[in-house]
Amino acid sequence: MFPLLFPGSFDPFTIGHADLVARALNLFDQVVIAVGVNEQKPGWMTVEKRLQAIKDLYKDESRVRVEQYTGLTADFARTIRATAILRGVRTIKDFEYEQQMADVNRQLTGIDTVLLIANPSLAAVSSSLVRELAHFGHDITPYLP
Repeated sequence: MFPLLFPGSFDPFTIGHADLVARALNLFDQVVIAVGVNEQKPGWMTVEKRLQAIKDLYKDESRVRVEQYTGLTADFARTIRATAILRGVRTIKDFEYEQQMADVNRQLTGIDTVLLIANPSLAAVSSSLVRELAHFGHDITPYLP
């Protein structure tokens, strides 16, 4: 099976995202975690540091590959010959947005999107919440994978 893709917005630094990777590996032979580069939104880590942190997190999992890309997720999906784009869903709002994005990606690439629903007990742990807690100096270890 060809690799699969988590789009560049994927943030593995919370339990919920680690759970989504585990769910993907239960369904598929291989997963590519794609780290997108958006110069206008540098985020709380440099791209290099973020990429290395993700690689370190999955260094013992041979079925996970970490790649960096720029541009559109759809273009990158074609480049690596992805069979599906995997998107994490945590809330109803996420579901509605991701459903619309799935339609756009299918039209642009012909590649289907698989929506992975987070474990409900982890759904409230958003990466933006964890980043905000870290910013204000709070302990974030309970939320890390």
